[in-house]
Amino acid sequence: MLDERWIKALHVETMREEDLDAEHDPHVLFQASTIAALLDGAYEGDLSFAELAEHGDLGLGTLNGLDGEMIALDGRFYRADVEGAVHPVAATERTPFAVVTEFEPTVEATLAGPLDHEGLLAGLDELIPDAASSCAIRLDGTFEFVRARSVPRQEPPYRPLTEVVVEQHVFELDDVTGTMVGFRFPAYVEGIEVSGYHLHFVSEDRTRGGHVLASGSSGVRVRLDPSNDLHIELPPRVDLADPDLAAATHAAVDRVERG
Repeated sequence: MLDERWIKALHVETMREEDLDAEHDPHVLFQASTIAALLDGAYEGDLSFAELAEHGDLGLGTLNGLDGEMIALDGRFYRADVEGAVHPVAATERTPFAVVTEFEPTVEATLAGPLDHEGLLAGLDELIPDAASSCAIRLDGTFEFVRARSVPRQEPPYRPLTEVVVEQHVFELDDVTGTMVGFRFPAYVEGIEVSGYHLHFVSEDRTRGGHVLASGSSGVRVRLDPSNDLHIELPPRVDLADPDLAAATHAAVDRVERG
């Protein structure tokens, strides 16, 4: 039973593989597994990218073995490897963690620059409707720089993500045109998701990308798809984290996701 402290304004529905049906409802987020499971080293999922594509065309995540940063954009899936090089993801590949949505933006705007990363996120805060507990995000523009990271593929026995991230490769993409995709989630879903902003980047030519740590731009086109519905598919042996562990989870997520 999901503790009501997790629910608040965000409707969270969990399901197992036998309950998994293709969903094409607008403004619904679909997630494979949880960030808490990934932190614990659950790097082998049973959901293929062909199945994931049935639930959304925009999002982010990773691949089995923690093999790079995944970017979903316009219905295509890409992997940014440890050097930041981007490759298409085969439909047969599987994911231990991903979040996607059938992207139908209801908010469109332009944020004028110059924008550092904190200014970019503050501008998004102003645009996301107050009633939205979460939001899918697409940002298109030319960036003076994008500081990004990826991690090397892991082999069993898997270590916790907090140990793996020590080996992350951080790289900078300069004068690059491309797209950031991702989500903003509320603090009370820490453990299920990454609270706050979680963004991945892919260049316009689909050759470079990664998990975004910082950026600078002269302005971006913003498209937002606010949501209050999150559907989570839990793989075998994965359960929702105890809400009372949220503080400890937050510290681990902050170290992993924000460098």
